[in-house]
Formats: sequence, structure tokens, C-alpha cells
Amino acid sequence: MIEAQEVVRSTCPYCGVGCQIDMYIKEDQIFRVEAPFDVAPNFGRLCAKGRFGIDFVQHPSRLKKPLIRKDIGESPRKAVGLEGFREATWEEALDLAAEKLAAIVAQHGGDAVGTFCSAKATNEDNYIFQKLVRGVLGTNNVDHCARLCHAASVAGLQLTIGSSAMSNSIAEMKDLDAFIVTGSNTTETHPVISTFLREAVVRNGAKLAVIDPRQIEMTEFADHWLRQKPGTDVAIFQAMAHVIVHEELYNSDFIDDRTEGFGEYAKSLADCTPEWAEGLSGVPADQIRDAARMYANAERAAIYWGMGISQSVHGTDNAVSLANLALITGHIGKPGTGLNPLRGQNNVQGCSDSGGLPNVFPGYQLVNDPDIRGKFENDWGIQLNPDVGLTTMEMVDAAEQGGIKAYFVMGENPMMSEPDLRHARHVMASLEFVLLQDIFFNETAEYADIILPATSFAEKAGTFTNSDRRVQLIRPAVPAPGEARDDWVILSELAQRLETELGREESAGFEFDDPSAIWDEMARLTPDFQGISHARLQREDGVHWPCPSEDHPGTPYLFEDDFPSGRGRLTPLDYRPSAELPNDEYPFILSTGRVLYHWHGGTMTRRSKLEDIYPEPTVEVHPNDAENLGIAAGDWIKVRSRRGEIQVRTLVTERSPTGTVFIPFHFAEAAANELTLDARDPQAKIPDYKMSAVALEKLN
Repeated sequence: MIEAQEVVRSTCPYCGVGCQIDMYIKEDQIFRVEAPFDVAPNFGRLCAKGRFGIDFVQHPSRLKKPLIRKDIGESPRKAVGLEGFREATWEEALDLAAEKLAAIVAQHGGDAVGTFCSAKATNEDNYIFQKLVRGVLGTNNVDHCARLCHAASVAGLQLTIGSSAMSNSIAEMKDLDAFIVTGSNTTETHPVISTFLREAVVRNGAKLAVIDPRQIEMTEFADHWLRQKPGTDVAIFQAMAHVIVHEELYNSDFIDDRTEGFGEYAKSLADCTPEWAEGLSGVPADQIRDAARMYANAERAAIYWGMGISQSVHGTDNAVSLANLALITGHIGKPGTGLNPLRGQNNVQGCSDSGGLPNVFPGYQLVNDPDIRGKFENDWGIQLNPDVGLTTMEMVDAAEQGGIKAYFVMGENPMMSEPDLRHARHVMASLEFVLLQDIFFNETAEYADIILPATSFAEKAGTFTNSDRRVQLIRPAVPAPGEARDDWVILSELAQRLETELGREESAGFEFDDPSAIWDEMARLTPDFQGISHARLQREDGVHWPCPSEDHPGTPYLFEDDFPSGRGRLTPLDYRPSAELPNDEYPFILSTGRVLYHWHGGTMTRRSKLEDIYPEPTVEVHPNDAENLGIAAGDWIKVRSRRGEIQVRTLVTERSPTGTVFIPFHFAEAAANELTLDARDPQAKIPDYKMSAVALEKLN
């Protein structure tokens, strides 16, 4: 057995569980990954990605030197491979990047630049990124992948309780009394969390209701499985609320003490009977009643959901309807309860916390609040833009209309993540300048003018914040490849060059010795973080925010006494159908998502050993549909929508219901988002990735 020269504790770079990992190092190589048994949140548990998917760090295709496009400045921009770029020094690349961005800002203003920070980068990286965007470029046009995954959860929870964070901790899961899982294939998207949830059922006797169209593994542990038609979630949750109100299973004391609007809300449910919901969703009325009673009668009950709830044109309504259930039953503000959106990327919570959104500074402090903005202006020593910026998809719209001239993308891949990729490529090709900062050459890099090589999580220090608001350290374990630099270092040097190019007499302050100093500045300006420091995290292996002072223990669960909004707002809703429904030409519903062995756009897992296990794109087709189409397992078929078409291999399975197909979104050669439509939730501006109409065609 190989003996390690060093073992380095860090945080897994995949999903939002934030598992602690030990990387075993010899000769500057990671040769084994294990999980410590005595440390939260995973206590020795680790999924396939965390244990076997870290070798992407050492992949030979890592970016090692700055690259400049050979035909830079030509329009329209064409997609090119690595051969379309030349290597450059850091000085040349940073000078040119600053020159190009400054020229656009000088001519068109800062709002002509659209920027994307990263849910894979550290809190410190993202703080510096948004500071550069706001303090140097002079715009609030900053967003990230949360817009494309849980923006609707954020909007719905902000509306009802004034906070969008996961309300309870992972540590509480194994002791649950009852819980609902909806819109989350937890076993594949958050495998370690699924083990705690299954433990609650098997060892603790917890009652589980799964509400999901697909026969995911969690249904095997469920007392109730409500298999609704895709897109009918609100009808199910409204009918459950109807049962709770009609049968007087609600918590009167909690409603009186902690909520507002119950009378109007109760009246709005009068026609939302289980029979009404059965007609829309296909779920038998008695199943809806049983699930409602299970949730309401529990001593303590929790709700967990994923992107099956949020990635919808009615995603905000979905989240609001779940919040209504928690508020009328009082299942919030205590251990083992709460509203818990499961975050998809390792630091999507932290990126949002650090100000990676167009309407808020770090800690969700509003950019259009004069007092808050004044606090940041005084600290940074500059005047800031008072106008809320554009969201991810609004930046796409603005770029198409000529308002956005340039993109700055750090650690994101919009050419895989945006809906209707044909349209997204057209918009990207029209930009005057694209600056990319990443660890690999990806689909977005094909459109870049300058590419800056960054370090991975295993080569730098900083913090990630997991789904349950636990801030945890990452630590450098191996040297960076080639000339790659930490994101915060790149951003600091670029910011200083930009300030010079723009003739700024005062600097917003970009000279830091290390990431801990960056965290200290962010914490100074953010009340919820003021009791957290890198030094404390070294001692305590993670702290949950809010943590307002050094002697505060952190907050594993929220809302014990009140809500940020004061009282919880019970909100009447109307059921609305999805934006695109099947017809004779496109008779199937397409849903997209993840599989166990891959992660998001596949940039990391497809450069790991996991690619050997799941190497090609697939589509789930129900046996009845396969028989009608003459399709067999393993056949390659064409899937087409009104936007585009792809070719994928068939999996014949009852996992997806008749009339619905499921395609993972990890494969660039058959990108699911070639098919999805750019229909958005009106409040959250999130696209609908779960409901597109498609046709299937067998290939010879």
C-alpha cells in the first residue's frame, strides 16, 4: 500500500453537502480520498464523486498559461478550439483584458458589461469578484448559476419568510419524525444527504412522502409516493393545504403568533380539493389526503426539495406553496423541521452569501438601500451604482439587444447551462469582448478572447459554505499546474489594472495578503458573518451563519423566535399550466437533471475516472413508449424539440412515467439544453428546464 507523505483536510468540490475529505498526497499527487468519521457534516460518508472523482485536479488538459485568441477583435466571433489561441504572459493577458474592459466601460458605461461569478469558487474569490464588478466596473450586473437552479426557491422564501437559506442542518436529518422529499432525486444528486434521510426511515421509523414524477430510489423508503404529472406541483401542495385546513389539522397557536393572512389564505383553498388536484395531476385524491395528514400530524416535520421544484415557470409558486404548508402546521423554527432547498453546487450558497447576485451586497444587503450602500461606499472609499443589476437571462436579453457589449465569466459555463443553446451561441458570438477565467477549456472558452488559468479547490485556500449555511475551509494540497493562479489573485491584479486604465484616483482596495484577510473584510461589512474567521474555522471545523460575534456558537437551525420578515406571510396562489405542453408533433415531455456519476456540465467529472462508468449520453424511455416507437434498450435515437435536436442512447425503464423522457445535462456532445426552452418564472427569472415538448425518432 502507498504511504502518504501528507494528508490534507478539505471540503469536497462537488454538491452542496460540503463533505469533509482527507486527501492523501505523495509526490505532489492525490492518490486516495477518504472521509473523516468524526467531523460534520458527513461523518465518514462520501459518495462516488467525492471519493473517486477528485482526479480531475490532475487531468492533463488543465489550463496552465494565459491564452489570447488569435483573431481577437473579429466579428462575429466564431467558436474555435485550443488551436485558435496563442499562449501569453500574465502581464500581456491582464494588460489586454483591462484595456478591453476599460474601453467598453469608458464608451458605454459599466452596465455594458455582464459578469458571472462562480458557485465553484471560494467565498473569498466571489467577494473580490463582486467588489471588482461593483467598485471598479461600476455595475451590479453580477449573477451566477443560482439563477438557473434555486432562484425560484429564493424568491418564494423571501416572499413568505424573508430568508432563502436552508433553515435546518444536515445533522438533524437522521432524527426526523416525518418529512417530504419533492423535486429531488436525492440519492443521485445529494448522495450523502440521502443516507441520513434513509437512516431516519430505517432506524428511526420516520414517515416519508415522496412527491415526484420519476420512480427515484427514495420512493422505496416512502410511506406515500405521489406520482404527479410533471408541472402540477402547485395543485398537489394546494390540495394538501386544503386538507389540513378543512380537517383543522393546522397549528392555531403558531398561526396566531407567527403568521399573517391566514383567513384570506384559507378562503383561497376552498376549491383546491384533492379531487380537483387529482384531475390535474393524476394523483388519487386519497393519496393526497394521506400525505397531508402524515405531514400535519407529525410532531416535527421537514420538507426537502431540489431543482424539480425550482426550475419551472411556476417555481416561485412551488416554493411559496411549500412555505404555506410549513407555516400553517408550525413545522419551522425547531430542530427536525423547516424548509430546506438542497443546493446543487459546492459553493452556490456561499457565492450568493458573498454578493454574487445583482440586487444584494454580501449577506443579502440590498444595493438600492441608501444606508447599506453608504456603508460599503465608506469602507471601499468609492461611489457605487444604486441600481439593481441584470440577472443571468436578462444579461442574455440585453446582449442580444446591444446593451451588453462584454462578458466576464469566472468558473461558469453558460454555453452548457443556458436554455436554448442555439440562441445562446448566437448571443455570445455577437459580443465585442469575452473574458474567461477557469481551470479547463470548455464550451464557453470557444467564444472567449482571453482565457486566464485558475487554480482548483485542491491548490488554494479559502472557504466554501454548504447547503445548511456551514462555512468550512479548503486547504492547498498540491501545487498549481503551470502558471495557474488563485482566482482572488487574478481578480486583484486585474482590478488594479482596471482602476489605472479608467483613471481612478482612489482605489476600492484590492491588496490582500491571503484569503483570510479577504474574509475579514467581508465579515466586517456583513453582520451574520462577524463571528467567523479562518482562525476559528481551523479550531472548530465549520460554523453555521448567522454568527454575529466570536462567542456565538453559530446557528444550526433558523427562525426559532421570529422570521426576518417579522411574521410569515401566508400567500394565496392560483394554479397555472406549464409554458410548453405536448402535442401531436411533439408528444413527449422532456425533463432534465443529474445522474450519480456526473455533475452539472461535466467539466470536472468527465475528466475523472467516473467517465469510464457513465461515458455517453442517455435518455430514459418508458417501456410502453419504447414498444410503440419500435425502440429497444441501447438504441441510438434522435430527440428533437422546437429549438434543436440531439442523439442519445436509449435506457428503457419505468423510472420515468409514460409520456415523459429524462435526459442528463452533463454531455456536451448531446447537450440537453439544445432542447429546453427559454420560458421563465416571472418573479425569479429562472428558465423552465423540467417541461419541454419533444419528439423521439429511431436512428438507423
